[in-house]
Amino acid sequence: MPLDHAAHHQIVGPVEGRAAEVLTPEAISFVADLHRRFNARRKALLEARQARQARFDAGELPDFLAETAEVRAADWVVAPLPADLLDRRVEITGPVDRKMIINALNSGAKVFMADFEDATAPTWDNVVSGQVNLKDRWAGSLSHTDPKSGKSYALGANPAVLLVRPRGWHLPERHMEVDGEAVSGALFDFGLYVFHNAHAALAQGSGPYFYLPKLESHLEARLWNDVFVHAQQALDIPQGSIKATVLIETIPAAFEMDEILYELREHAAGLNCGRWDYIFSFIKRLGRRAEFLTPDRSAMVMGKAFLGAYSLKLIQTCHRRGAFAMGGMAAQIPVKDDPAANAAAFDRVRADKEREANAGHDGTWVAHPDLVPVALEVFDRVMPQPNQLDRKLEDVRISQQEMLQLHDGQRSEAGVRESIRVGVRYTEAWLAGRGAVPLYNLMEDAATAEICRTQLWQWVRLGARLDDGRLIDRALFDQLLAEEVAEIQARFKSERLDAAVDLFSRMVLAEELEEFLTLPAYELIV
Repeated sequence: MPLDHAAHHQIVGPVEGRAAEVLTPEAISFVADLHRRFNARRKALLEARQARQARFDAGELPDFLAETAEVRAADWVVAPLPADLLDRRVEITGPVDRKMIINALNSGAKVFMADFEDATAPTWDNVVSGQVNLKDRWAGSLSHTDPKSGKSYALGANPAVLLVRPRGWHLPERHMEVDGEAVSGALFDFGLYVFHNAHAALAQGSGPYFYLPKLESHLEARLWNDVFVHAQQALDIPQGSIKATVLIETIPAAFEMDEILYELREHAAGLNCGRWDYIFSFIKRLGRRAEFLTPDRSAMVMGKAFLGAYSLKLIQTCHRRGAFAMGGMAAQIPVKDDPAANAAAFDRVRADKEREANAGHDGTWVAHPDLVPVALEVFDRVMPQPNQLDRKLEDVRISQQEMLQLHDGQRSEAGVRESIRVGVRYTEAWLAGRGAVPLYNLMEDAATAEICRTQLWQWVRLGARLDDGRLIDRALFDQLLAEEVAEIQARFKSERLDAAVDLFSRMVLAEELEEFLTLPAYELIV
């Protein structure tokens, strides 16, 4: 039965099993208060994104802001960091299902990011059970018995430090309404977690720590900072207790890294190179213009062109401000029954982590527990100290032109087919309630599907040509889509496949580029 805690705010989703433990009247009132205080600003900032997009479409380019030059020029640093965030050399990420949380916390990584965002399809059950699982972690009761195998899982003696990624500012949570309006998914995820766990985490020598996704401006960071300040006051925990690492995974945010850290300076722990969403953002914000026609996804690698420039700029910015510069995701997963392919995958991970550690990053991300030792070996060897904050990169000069430099590479039929195959398979899994999906020896999340569909949209819209001269038009897309879907159907049965194909193809062929795949997809799972 739905919970109606007051005349003007209510839970409209089912409250079953242990859900009532987190959907308490007090917790829901706290989230409702966040909504009433901050939702109008959230919506205005989302509208500001569209106004900026119109300027990009008219010819403006992302650039460092003239109005905040003083912030960039001034000498300031973020507030001191707590002891358990001083060594973050390897972080593992994943969804908020119970077994995954236990395995990740026990993986040997320094940090686990429990992800309500790109690695979780936000079904009501996923979101609420995830909050129950995290509450159990701090209550000391996190265990699990697999109903199929009978295998038991329990938290080890030295678990990773827990960070939580709420949904981005754009996503709603339609199962809670305040004054007749759906609440923000970000405020819902943040509010429930901090309400139930802030005091327990602090009492155990840690704290309420977060990753903030998909920010596009320092004004969006300012909103998060104001949310933090209010939450700390309301919950009677010391100001500055909340610590946040911001993912720099949009092209506008990359030009406001100093300003984002400045807005969050009492709460900032660092910035992270969210490489996959960054490619998605580059295409979404600039891809309507022929001069930014991208090559195959596989050609856009870290260390080169706009990805290489922004990662160095991130390290330089963070270390000047006393904040951590976190590297990007290694999405490889073990290749079963093929030792040679498995060794090659691990070699690619090792090379990527060597690049990050030698460039000056303070840590990195992996998607699978088996990759934790690989990344640890590299960072232990290159970075024997807890971090590399002393590496200032003062001689590095990164210009606007370098930040926008396009990667070289071809557009191939294989690239089109891969985008169709991965995009459709991931969309199907997301609609079925799975946000982290092993596909073709990689752990994919929503960012991957976003690259797939925006790149295909760009190629069709701009009339790009393959390396063999063929035009990438609707007819070619429809032909390759039909062939790939037939291959998928021959190997894989799902009630959600037809819906996934329909949604993915409609978004690729749409006249206007949809902001996020997950927005129309969410309407199919509510």
